[in-house]
Amino acid sequence: MVRNGKPYPPDTLEALEILPGVADALQKLRAAGFLNIVVTNQPDVATGKQRRKVIDAMHEQLFRELPLDAVKVCYHVEADNCSCRKPRPGMLLDAAGEFGIDLRKSFLVGDRWRDIAAAQAAGCRAFFIDFAYGEQKPDIPYVTVESLPDAVALILALDHHP
Repeated sequence: MVRNGKPYPPDTLEALEILPGVADALQKLRAAGFLNIVVTNQPDVATGKQRRKVIDAMHEQLFRELPLDAVKVCYHVEADNCSCRKPRPGMLLDAAGEFGIDLRKSFLVGDRWRDIAAAQAAGCRAFFIDFAYGEQKPDIPYVTVESLPDAVALILALDHHP
């Protein structure tokens, strides 16, 4: 959900929307041997703007509708200075350890500068989906795409197999 050029997470399960082409794109990655792992900052739980059970229900819905292998979540706010909150690479490093992932051969697709910075910190290649939010853009090397299906097409064209 975008208001005044700024993205906001859905506030109810009913407001959760999976964008067109996402399920098919993730299925193509899975068929090519990739793991599909979501890493997400959810500070609204810590600030009291959202309940954890709502976030958990959203993730359960995503697992039902998409070919996902894991969802890693940071519930901290920036002031907590944790290692998991993007732009720090903690969630990516955790997933790499859990699933035996070589991050140098991995890709992160994200729509915020924090995603791209986390990818760089973890040693991943990054694809930035530019939804033209009215906020800071990444200031490090990345590939810009218009959608997840566009990023997946480029990833698969690289003939890269995990």
